[in-house]
Amino acid sequence: MAELFIGLMSGTSLDGADGVLVDYSSTPPRVLAHAYKPFSSQLSSDFLALNTSGQDEIHRAALAANALVKIYTGIAQDLLAACGVSASDVIAIGAHGQTVRHRPQEFDGTGYTVQLSNPALLAELTDIDVVADFRSRDVAAGGQGAPLVPAFHQATFGKPGETVAVLNIGGISNLTVLNDGILGFDCGPGNALMDGWCRQHTEQPFDAGGQWAAQGSVHLGLLGRMLEDAYFAKAPPKSTGRDLFNAAWLSGQLAPFPRLFPIDVQATLTELTAASCAACVTRYAGDSKNLLVCGGGALNTHLMQRLQAHLPACKVQSTSDAGLPPMQVEAAAFAWLARQAILRETASLKSVTGAQGARILGAIYPA
Repeated sequence: MAELFIGLMSGTSLDGADGVLVDYSSTPPRVLAHAYKPFSSQLSSDFLALNTSGQDEIHRAALAANALVKIYTGIAQDLLAACGVSASDVIAIGAHGQTVRHRPQEFDGTGYTVQLSNPALLAELTDIDVVADFRSRDVAAGGQGAPLVPAFHQATFGKPGETVAVLNIGGISNLTVLNDGILGFDCGPGNALMDGWCRQHTEQPFDAGGQWAAQGSVHLGLLGRMLEDAYFAKAPPKSTGRDLFNAAWLSGQLAPFPRLFPIDVQATLTELTAASCAACVTRYAGDSKNLLVCGGGALNTHLMQRLQAHLPACKVQSTSDAGLPPMQVEAAAFAWLARQAILRETASLKSVTGAQGARILGAIYPA
């Protein structure tokens, strides 16, 4: 019999949401269908604005969460229709929600993390059990609450006796290193700064294939200034987000260089992502012969080429080469996380988040 779970993921790129329907009755599990729905420009703007304090933000956050759940519901319905299965055939949905604040260990020593969603509404609309709020328990246990995917990467891409490096480039980039143990942490910005700059200067949501950046020149002064940010030198466990790497941060970095052409800034932001990610791979996965890349960054040809240039001894390739397309990996991870919660099995790793120990992650909302 099939053992079906749905995973839903909307990341810091703020472009839309991905979903997968996964069958866990076989080894390895099979992704039966993948669906994607874009965010409206208004919803993207709403989420971006909610990354900082503003007027009536509780009201605005609640409505944005409801809007996200309606997108999630549409994706779930598309997945069911694509495979000809009913809601009653699915054990649970793992729904990440949209991260708008991530401040673990700050302020009072515990800090907080906020992923906007309305899982009760999602359960009501889909008639499927929903597992949500995956990060909070790890933060409560003294951890970073991120990244959550390394345990899934181990289950999916791990190879006994080999070092495997997996780099997810979404809005923020994170690296997983699999060998005798499991290490994972956020490297720094992924697509978030590049996408924001591209929207500002080209009115396009992102730099398709990195074609615009490829025509520019890297400004070494700006690159060096950005790489001096204390986050890059910080040792893991560590995590970050738009709380740090945002438009205001970039504006401060650009202040000493007022005459740069926008195309050269885009080239430099692409190089920032490539250089910072490659430095993490070199330092923490230096013996890996392959780097598997997932997330939207895997579709940026210029970025992939720059990663390869920084890592000449390592083959940089998409996770498609390991059997899972790059835009399905994170959604599949949340299907896996939902299954772990339903089975009451741990999903966090002390070696990744720095929490006091492994914890069962997620809150369950019955249909």
